[in-house]
Amino acid sequence: MPVSALPSKYGIGTFGKAGYDFVDFLEKSGNKLWQILPLGPTGYGDSPYQSFSTFAGNPYFIDPELLIRQKLLTRKECDSFDFGNNPGSIDYEKMYFSRFKLLKIAYNRAKETGLLETEEYDDFEAKNLWWLEDYALFMAVKDYFHGVCFLEWDEDIRLHKKKAVERYSQLLQEETGFYRFQQFLFKKQWMALKSYANDKGIEIVGDIPIYVAFDSADTWANPKLFQLNEDGKPTGVAGVPPDYFAVNGQLWGNPLYNWKYHKKTEYEWWIQRISYCFELYDVVRIDHFRGFDSYWFVPYGDETAAGGHWEKGPGLDLFSAVKKKLGKKKIIAEDLGFLTDSVIKMVHKSGFPSMKVLQFGFDSDSNNSYLPHNYGCNCVAYTGTHDNDTTAGWVKTMAAKDAAFAMRYLGVNSRKELTDACIRAVIASSAETAIVPLQDYLKLGKEARINTPSTLGNNWMWRLDNTDALTNSLAKEIRKQIKLYGRL
Repeated sequence: MPVSALPSKYGIGTFGKAGYDFVDFLEKSGNKLWQILPLGPTGYGDSPYQSFSTFAGNPYFIDPELLIRQKLLTRKECDSFDFGNNPGSIDYEKMYFSRFKLLKIAYNRAKETGLLETEEYDDFEAKNLWWLEDYALFMAVKDYFHGVCFLEWDEDIRLHKKKAVERYSQLLQEETGFYRFQQFLFKKQWMALKSYANDKGIEIVGDIPIYVAFDSADTWANPKLFQLNEDGKPTGVAGVPPDYFAVNGQLWGNPLYNWKYHKKTEYEWWIQRISYCFELYDVVRIDHFRGFDSYWFVPYGDETAAGGHWEKGPGLDLFSAVKKKLGKKKIIAEDLGFLTDSVIKMVHKSGFPSMKVLQFGFDSDSNNSYLPHNYGCNCVAYTGTHDNDTTAGWVKTMAAKDAAFAMRYLGVNSRKELTDACIRAVIASSAETAIVPLQDYLKLGKEARINTPSTLGNNWMWRLDNTDALTNSLAKEIRKQIKLYGRL
């Protein structure tokens, strides 16, 4: 259940009351995990996997109601903005043109009341300055240049020259202060919600994209980490070859890592990144885990990913360094997609649980590794993920042959029974962990799909109309089922 999909009168899910209500629902239903999507600030395309920073949080998730309680905003001020009128979807354009104006009012009031001079605020800045300073300046300079990609900035600041950084830091002091303030509010509100969940025995499963966005503070401030030329442009970008999701592959466009440099630094940046993730989450799912074995290199400028080629990644050397520095951590390896023997061996040797998605199980035969009788224990089973259609939507459109196989396998007589049967199969499987999207429990169709890979528009928009759907009877039904299969 993405945070963005929580119901809210402010256009997008927040860390406010609906988040706490959802935690209460999880407790009543016996669930011990809440998996979310990445929490970073989103850019063009609205994807949480293309963020302006791998460390910063999305300011849209800051709850205005909590700011009213802090007397940083008034209800009249909050009600004066248009955040979108459809309670079941997110209007990102309206969010962009309204949310920052509202937060700027809160920032000015925080300055007036002395909040920015408190020990709490000083502590936040001191602990986070190692990433916060670059992020705040990146966003402020981006605003100064009217939102264009940093490749289009003036050369001195584009190349992060020291004198230019000092000059813009002085020039944009007010703006950088605003972006730091946003992150203070984000961290304070999120950690309070996470603490509430933890106190009820519920862990947060976070999601870390393997790559950072090209137009990000990470790429701009740390070019040595990536495969860039002298002008700061990528030599190649990330993607995946043609597969189940896309006939031309997926062209993600992220800069690729300079793994030789990372190894030379003993993976210092990656260790910082993963360590910070475990401040925000209890369990971390690493997206596109197979990219650590080998990654798809697409020449910069190609229009599709089809012309790319495989290059060798760091393998388990990276995770050995992480374990040495941070100890054993709860990590889920997202190992979906094209898997070679070496990828399978790497995942196995890592000891991290892999992912099994039931929707992938019915397009071949009984040897399919995504069928529950082939799972084993060290894995996390899903009916589907954010990249899949909802199970109800998938059932409605699946080929007749696949539907017949699914009905035989799951022991039901009609398609309309398949959604419940899929949930039951995942919960009843031998997988150590089972995770079900909320949309599947609510039997929502394709209108509730989160993302369709390799498409733009109509993605990342769905959200729950209201919390009325999270009834006590649904909680009891879920609890009864997970108790039946020994997961309570």
